Amino acid sequence: MAVTLVLLALLMKRFLILFFVLSCWGFTGFAQKAQSLHQAIRYIKLANTLREVDKSDAAINLLQRALPATQKTSLYWEAVTNELLGLSYHDLHDTTTALRYLQRAGAQYLKLKYVASAWGVNEIIRNLSNKNLYAGIQIGLSSIKLAILKTKYETDFYEKEIKSIADIANPSVTLFADASGGFRAEQDALRACLDSIQRYNIPNERVFIVLSNDVREELARNSDSRRKVYDQLSRALPNSNLKIDTSMTANREAELFTTGAIPRKVWPTTSALDLGKSSTIGGYFDLATGPASKTFHGVNLPFGTSSLVAQIEAKRSLNMDAYKKEAQRVIKAISDSVFTNRFNTSNRGLQQRNTVGVGGDIVWALVTYLHPERAGFTAVALTMDDVERFKRLALTDYRELVKPNLNAVGDPIARNKVEKDMAALQNQLTEKQLIAGALWLESIMKAYSTVLVPSASFSFEMRILAG
Repeated sequence: MAVTLVLLALLMKRFLILFFVLSCWGFTGFAQKAQSLHQAIRYIKLANTLREVDKSDAAINLLQRALPATQKTSLYWEAVTNELLGLSYHDLHDTTTALRYLQRAGAQYLKLKYVASAWGVNEIIRNLSNKNLYAGIQIGLSSIKLAILKTKYETDFYEKEIKSIADIANPSVTLFADASGGFRAEQDALRACLDSIQRYNIPNERVFIVLSNDVREELARNSDSRRKVYDQLSRALPNSNLKIDTSMTANREAELFTTGAIPRKVWPTTSALDLGKSSTIGGYFDLATGPASKTFHGVNLPFGTSSLVAQIEAKRSLNMDAYKKEAQRVIKAISDSVFTNRFNTSNRGLQQRNTVGVGGDIVWALVTYLHPERAGFTAVALTMDDVERFKRLALTDYRELVKPNLNAVGDPIARNKVEKDMAALQNQLTEKQLIAGALWLESIMKAYSTVLVPSASFSFEMRILAG
């Protein structure tokens, strides 16, 4: 056995020496600068192959030897060499050097009028420099929402990939409920959002912080709180380059929701609705001669999961049986009034859009509880049967509804997401809010499928910007 091991060791040593000699012999021809464009192209080809076998440092060596020859003879091959140098340095996590070479390549492709190559390199540059990342924080009456997303240009539209989402419930129930006049919970939530953003190295100019329309309206009615809220929330900002936008209106919020939730290519056939806590907002776009020429038609209804509960109880504290009966009566009356009188006489463009993208906590709850196997889907098609089942369970078996069977969710990552979503929903929606939301969602769907758009289909957006 010992003799065998010694022989194997000697054979292995000889093999390694032979491999090293052959490797050196194979690269001898590439040890000096390319003497012609033909030789430079051979270097470039081999460098591209070496990148694929994780030899980017060797690839850089070859590309540097090819570069002088390309600079003398071919702007195109010089651009290709600079592009590959940029990609190779990116492989080695040297972003600064990678960007320098890629920017040169992009400029050279533009000079050559190779538009597709210039666009592709520019997208790589945007990705490396985090220019495709954006962050938004929305401060609401009862929660602070965070969305971090990455854009990608596809078919004349910047598609969005959600990188991180958070919906932090305010422990003080509303932004103005803290009798001490302090806003520690809101400050902590805002700082938590900013900490999440910092991990992505997103520049300040692509971080947007807004007060939601319901907060803005509340502050307008409560002048004593306005200065205090602005001052104390601003203290949570790490520097003066970040500002809180306090000018958000209901129509602007609806327009941003629609822009974020509905891909541009389906604007002519799709409208949007966000079922929030205090209101339901949304709308649709009319396009004129081009994407830059558009008109937004907003929808703003003062009914949401929390405001509906307030109307149902009317300053009373109803037991659950009484609340369920009153909820059905009140929401039917609101629906009959709103949809037959308001929607049918205005916003006529809704009738031309047979798909509705809907978001909000109540929609999130429906998909999570009824279809946990679809956790992580960006959009989920929903039927009237789904909505009616959701409403029925909310009214008759709340405990069964909020504890769905997860046996169909086999993927551990998806199961973990569902469990987190269920825990978050328990903090976001009370039983009374869920009942009101389910009844309100059913009313909306019936209105769209009968009065407004007889052939309407519903596509429920699950993106946080549409939530």
